[in-house]
Amino acid sequence: MFQLGCQTRVCFKNEILSGLTVALALVPEAVAFAFVAGVEPLVGLYAAFMVGLLTAVFGGRPGMISGATGAMAVVMVALVAQHGVEYLFATVVLTGLIQILTGILRLGKYIRIVPYPVMLGFVNGLAIVIFLAQIRHFKIPGSPDEWMSGIDLMIFGGLVLLTIAIIQLLPRLTAAFPASLAAILVVTLLVIGLDVNTNTVGDLASIKGGFPEFHIPIVPFNLETLQIIFPYAIILAAVGLIESLLTLSLIDDITGTRGRGNRECIGQGIANSVTGFFGGMGGCAMIGQSMINVNSGGHQRLSGISAALFLLMFIMFASSLIESIPMAALVGVMFVVVLGTFEWSSFRIIGKIPKTDAFVLVLVSAITVFTDLAIAVLVGVIVSALFFAWEHASHINVKQYDVEDGSRVYELNGPLFFGSVKNFLDLFTPANDPNDVIIDFKNSRVVDHSAIEAIDNLADKYIRTGKQLHLRHLTLECKDLLTKAGDLVEVNVMEDPIYHVADDKLA
Repeated sequence: MFQLGCQTRVCFKNEILSGLTVALALVPEAVAFAFVAGVEPLVGLYAAFMVGLLTAVFGGRPGMISGATGAMAVVMVALVAQHGVEYLFATVVLTGLIQILTGILRLGKYIRIVPYPVMLGFVNGLAIVIFLAQIRHFKIPGSPDEWMSGIDLMIFGGLVLLTIAIIQLLPRLTAAFPASLAAILVVTLLVIGLDVNTNTVGDLASIKGGFPEFHIPIVPFNLETLQIIFPYAIILAAVGLIESLLTLSLIDDITGTRGRGNRECIGQGIANSVTGFFGGMGGCAMIGQSMINVNSGGHQRLSGISAALFLLMFIMFASSLIESIPMAALVGVMFVVVLGTFEWSSFRIIGKIPKTDAFVLVLVSAITVFTDLAIAVLVGVIVSALFFAWEHASHINVKQYDVEDGSRVYELNGPLFFGSVKNFLDLFTPANDPNDVIIDFKNSRVVDHSAIEAIDNLADKYIRTGKQLHLRHLTLECKDLLTKAGDLVEVNVMEDPIYHVADDKLA
């Protein structure tokens, strides 16, 4: 079930060094998201450690990094403000159980229904969000409303540019050492050696702490508590799984391998449930850190495990060293992530793809930036589905001809569903048809209950005009659902199709 994925010393070296790079980038993100959620920095750091470790072990996508994320932190704000951090821990435990159930029910496969324009919008929107999150580090420490200027801004900006330059140029010289880690080390040593006055990780908060301790959330175990935490747990579970499964798909494309969505749901669930019992705020996959990991050579489970263990060591033993890392170095690393994450090809193809796809791409990007990832993806899928329904509503048509016995045959072509039922009914004029009419569905497919109702209504019109109607090549399931036209269906076991109709009556 579990393998580190490395067979050679080179692989072990690459995975461990990549994990170290990711761990350094996890610290400021975890602290920042803890502040967003309204909890102590260690609550975010413990979540980054626990979620990162357990998803690396039990998840379905080797090489993907998980931890405390902004998408989930935003949902937690109101809960923490109204009920306190203990209710957050209980909610995170319930969130994990919901995610485990989702994986057991094998619902992770439904991420495949997310259209490609929605994926592009998700990636571009998230790249913009990561970029905007770095801009806040250009403010003066301790003065959230004051921006750097003069020499301070020049030093910070220069260090950011130096970090980016090292990451871009080092791979051309050697691939033996992760470029991002080298950039962080060089810039840190430069700042310490020259005694440069600039922002450091320690300016955010102290990260010193011990090993996370087992802690049952101190909340009343009753129905009232469940009523409080359940809505938040549902939203957190959905947000976490959407972001994790979309990130999984992105890493699949980059690495040319395929992760296991349902296993990832279970892994995320285990991680969140356990984290809730160890004083963590929960989390999900992190696209920025996952990109750092993959680009640094971390494609196996060992990199995720290493990142989590390095983070724990930072918290317990090396907090003073980590707090001395310049924020400019980490900002530079994240800027490179933004450049690699954003799909620049979308500018080239946006004028060549259908206007509806271009609209969805831009819409999802905008909603991701201004509201929430889960809402953006949901809106994108719904809008794409509506565009699809509108486009295919006009695809239904009939081929009409008369046979020797005087009957008129209508051969139906195209899917019959809620979007095409009006066009379907407009194709027939019962008053002008002969006494014997045949509607052949062999080239059509009845999709939903709206289609069944349309067939029933059409049959009723022919019955009221006193004309004989025959419905050919409908499935037995369709016949069972028809109330007015059920007896008009001609059953031919050899020729009739077999498929299922989306209808609650069959549930």
